[in-house]
Amino acid sequence: MSDIFCKIINKEIPVHIVYEDDSFLAFLDINPRAAGHVQVITKTHYRWVWDVPQIGDYFEVVRKIAKAQQKAFGVEMIRSQVFGDEVPHAHVWVWPGESTTDDPQDFEANAKKIIDALK
Repeated sequence: MSDIFCKIINKEIPVHIVYEDDSFLAFLDINPRAAGHVQVITKTHYRWVWDVPQIGDYFEVVRKIAKAQQKAFGVEMIRSQVFGDEVPHAHVWVWPGESTTDDPQDFEANAKKIIDALK
């Protein structure tokens, strides 16, 4: 496949990666709804989240990112949405649902906060 997420997985498009393992990749959204807005995608191309055979593993990664965002941005509420119409590749949005003083466009600082919180 050659959608934008497949290109990101193949490192053809630079992004601010906050998490990566053999099956999943999480990176900051280029049009964030809030500071630390992350896309969690599968490395294997699946059209829809509901097609992912290891969906439990997928949502464990989503939870890991959400918990890191709580810690990194000092918030309790984390929003998430399962989308799929704008990019034909399984992905879950995860972002702080409360206001923070962090600049949503400061990708380097926001990525570092999440990465540090994952440790």
